[in-house]
Amino acid sequence: MLNRVARSAETFDIIHFHADFLHFPLFAPLWGKTLTTAHGRLDLPDLPPLFREFPMMPLVSISNAQRVPVPWATWHGTVHHGLPEGLYAQGRGEGGYLAFIGRISPEKGLDKAIKIAHKAGLPLRIAAKVDKADLDYYNSKIKRLLKTPGVEFIGEIGEREKGQFLGRARALLFPVDWPEPFGLVMIEAMANGTPAVAFRRGSVPEIIDTGVTGFIVDSVDAAIAVLPHAVALDRTAVRRRFEERFSAERMARDYVERYRDVLRRNSVNAVVLSTTNRRDAA
Repeated sequence: MLNRVARSAETFDIIHFHADFLHFPLFAPLWGKTLTTAHGRLDLPDLPPLFREFPMMPLVSISNAQRVPVPWATWHGTVHHGLPEGLYAQGRGEGGYLAFIGRISPEKGLDKAIKIAHKAGLPLRIAAKVDKADLDYYNSKIKRLLKTPGVEFIGEIGEREKGQFLGRARALLFPVDWPEPFGLVMIEAMANGTPAVAFRRGSVPEIIDTGVTGFIVDSVDAAIAVLPHAVALDRTAVRRRFEERFSAERMARDYVERYRDVLRRNSVNAVVLSTTNRRDAA
């Protein structure tokens, strides 16, 4: 696919990549008409050498926190994710439970979510999948915790069920224990009017507006303490903030501006290169 895109590159103004960095060697000569969104964690040892080898490639982060390990890379801004405004509708939280949704893996903090809900005396519903890579963790650390009173494990759910699951929840628990690049479930909860209680890791402080769409905490005890305030937040205000900050339309506008920025810089570089070549020829 990359080869086919490269062969027809001249027919495009901008080529926007979302496939990690596999295309760097092939598209380095065409860097001025490319943009690459980094979607994963960037604190991996092989990435600094890669970015130094291809410093010309324009990059976009999905949160400011994501780029902290490599602040010197060629960043052209941050574009937070967005969702179609009509994808979810504001829920009422009538289910009375706390929600956890995501992968069952050490970095997602399900064990902490169970502890928070249990100590707070609130039921917890878990919509999650277990990847093969995390099966040992699930069997050794999580399986027994699913027998905790008030905990219900419903397994993996699809987009159709996600709206109802989040909309009926009183709050989302997001006790992550890794440098979360974005955390899409936080804005999915917001789209349903559901506040979140999230741990202060990675992008979380950029996504949650404290006292409006949820609360940011640093410990299980702090999460328990703020839960009564979180479930009392105005769900209409939560939904409104989603529309203001995390709509697909806003994301599209941001990307169009990034495209223009890349093309402007390419145009300036082309003028500089042309002037230099004329000077050298003279």
